[in-house]
Amino acid sequence: MSSTQEATTASTWNIDPVHSIAEFRVKHMMISSVRGQFTGVTGSLTYNESDPAQSRVEATIDAASIDTRDSQRDTHLKSADFFDAEKYPTFTFRSSRVARRAAGGLTVAGPLSMHGATKEIEFDVEGPTPPVKDPWGNVRIGVSATTKINRKDFGLSWNAALETGGVLVGEEVSITLELEFVKA
Repeated sequence: MSSTQEATTASTWNIDPVHSIAEFRVKHMMISSVRGQFTGVTGSLTYNESDPAQSRVEATIDAASIDTRDSQRDTHLKSADFFDAEKYPTFTFRSSRVARRAAGGLTVAGPLSMHGATKEIEFDVEGPTPPVKDPWGNVRIGVSATTKINRKDFGLSWNAALETGGVLVGEEVSITLELEFVKA
């Protein structure tokens, strides 16, 4: 195979769930932010470094893997008021477009399905990092991805009015993914 053919070959990578996390931040009582994370992240990446448009990513998040450091809040978030994790056990994302950004990194867009609703979203992605071989011979890369969504777009509309005005839970949710991939 020539070096030109090698450069255009896509490689396949699997998310390492032990070293990957999906985090979120949402306003609480309009004065501070509550942070949480989902630890049940799985998926794969097919990456073509020379032509990112030929790349694709798929990811699934286990809704019940939520952790906000408060078991009572986690139970409420898993309930029908929010994620309804029994009825909708996973969130899924499949890229429909990958593009290199002028400032570096990538833009990855595609449908996010959560809580029975699907909406097109776009992630700003830093990376992938250069490949690194771990002590066990596996080759790894990492990415960081960020986006913002409106939770009401996904039917997550539960809220409570505050005596002083405003609401208990903000609508805008910031999402950060820290993903480590192992070459398949």
